[in-house]
Amino acid sequence: MSQYISAVALVVPDYDAGIAFYVGTLGFDLIEDTQLSATKRWVLIAPKGAQTRLLLAQADGPEQSAAIGHQTGGRVGFFLHTDDFVTDHARMLSAGVHFEEDPRHEPYGSVAVFQDPFGNRWDLLQLKR
Repeated sequence: MSQYISAVALVVPDYDAGIAFYVGTLGFDLIEDTQLSATKRWVLIAPKGAQTRLLLAQADGPEQSAAIGHQTGGRVGFFLHTDDFVTDHARMLSAGVHFEEDPRHEPYGSVAVFQDPFGNRWDLLQLKR
C-alpha cells in the first residue's frame, strides 16, 4: 500500500489574490481552477515539479477569515525547498517577496524565512547534500 499527502489547504482571503502571489510572484504552477459554485472554487497550485499541492481555500465567514495567516500559530508552517538558494532568493526579493531575515547558513543548509501577503510564514531552504 502506498500513501502520500496530495494537498494541504491554505486559507486565503480571495482565490485570485492567492493565485496572483503563488503563481504570479513565486512562479508556482496553477494545476487546477474549477468553479464549484457561485462562491467556491477548487484551486490547486504547486511549485514546479512538486507532487504535493496547496489547495487555496477562500475564507468563508469570520472564523476562517481570522485564521488567515495564523493557521500554524505563528510558526513557520511551509517549507519551500530549492536546489539553487542564491538564485531563488534573489529572484524572490526582486519580485517583492518580504523576507523576515537575511539568509542564514546552518549546519543543515541555507535558509531564510519569508511571508506571503496573508501572513503565512515560509522557509526558503536549500539542504546540504
